[in-house]
Amino acid sequence: MSKIVEGFSKLTKKEKIDWIVSSHFKEPKKAKEIILSYNHKKKDVQKVHDEFIENSLSNFFLPFGVVPNFLINNKLYTIPMAIEESSVIAAASKTAKFWSSRGGFNCSILSKEKVGQIHFLFYGKSKNLISFFNDQKKSLVTSTNKITINMRSRGGGIKKINLVDKTSLIKNYYQIHVVFETIDSMGANFINSCLEQIAKSFKLKMDGDKNFSDTDKKIDIVMSIMSNYAPNCLARAQVRCPIKKLGNQNGMKPKYFSKKIIQAIEIAENEPYRAVTHNKGIMNGVDAVLIATGNDFRAVEAGIHSYAARNGKYSSLTFAYEEKDDFIFEIKIPIAIGTVGGLTSIHPLVKWSLELLGNPSSSELMQIIAAVGLSQNFGALKSLVTSGIQIGHMKMHLLNILNQNNATQKQKIKAIEFFKNKLVTHSEVTNFLKSN
Repeated sequence: MSKIVEGFSKLTKKEKIDWIVSSHFKEPKKAKEIILSYNHKKKDVQKVHDEFIENSLSNFFLPFGVVPNFLINNKLYTIPMAIEESSVIAAASKTAKFWSSRGGFNCSILSKEKVGQIHFLFYGKSKNLISFFNDQKKSLVTSTNKITINMRSRGGGIKKINLVDKTSLIKNYYQIHVVFETIDSMGANFINSCLEQIAKSFKLKMDGDKNFSDTDKKIDIVMSIMSNYAPNCLARAQVRCPIKKLGNQNGMKPKYFSKKIIQAIEIAENEPYRAVTHNKGIMNGVDAVLIATGNDFRAVEAGIHSYAARNGKYSSLTFAYEEKDDFIFEIKIPIAIGTVGGLTSIHPLVKWSLELLGNPSSSELMQIIAAVGLSQNFGALKSLVTSGIQIGHMKMHLLNILNQNNATQKQKIKAIEFFKNKLVTHSEVTNFLKSN
């Protein structure tokens, strides 16, 4: 590519592909064959996918799998997961089965508030702004009635609205902080529409208020936007069993195994370098379910990592302790999601995934996701404090290494058997293939 392309978005899909392969690839024909091979064979289904985004060329596949035997609040689930990382589904399956015979996962919703903010600069006297806001608070909410009517009929809508003075951080900076309940929808578009309407009404009312001087009326709305930090949209998951029922783990007695898990989490609570990887393992499971159910995993991930640093230091999202003779392992995370709207009603596999889960409410799905996150963390810690992480992970990664080396089916079968009780490394697999 040697110059800026003009009008790319106005090209047809075929024209875009032709331009891309001729401008960027040494073998245009081969590049075009690859991109076209990932289109869905049914044109109507592909059309739906193409309309999700701009400049769509094809589909990018992720492996889509399931984890059975998840006992959550005394109900068995088979969990859909979309993920490319080796060992995540295997670890979740193993852990789900482990806890299914020990009472399963007990989950609950602690709160479901979502937040939006109007950020603005005000150059007048703070006391005048506070007085004006308090007088207009009710009418600001009422100004959104046409937007909120359907949400209110379902029990949602605007729950709180407050003025926040942030001038200690930035000169003249204030917020209108609005709390929402969006029931089963994620609610981003709903929240942003409400915020923009409130901001418009706020400025108009201030401009028309005779009690303000011209200086006081000088207000700059910077932006109106939902926050993906949702510390009061929380799901909790817990597993609990008598310590002795943990069983021997790789020759480690139950009491010592419990102690090691608790120590590992204590390290993640206090050491950010460890906490980041600790929490990343949790998100392996959380993100995979979010993607499979058509939710915005980027938004949830950003909110969860922010929550992990809520006390001024990045720390573990899970905690473990012993109570009398019981081992207890818990997670509490913000999960702002939806089970209606967005992709949930138009993406075929998202609809399939939600039906697999019994078409859950957003509250139920929040609890499922929290349980999966806790499961992933237990599986990782169990490996880390006993055999080490690489034995299980590299065994699952074996097929990837074999495929990278273009192994035949016969070689794959032999390799899987050969490495059954051996450590898998790239060099060892390469050497094996040379002699087989």
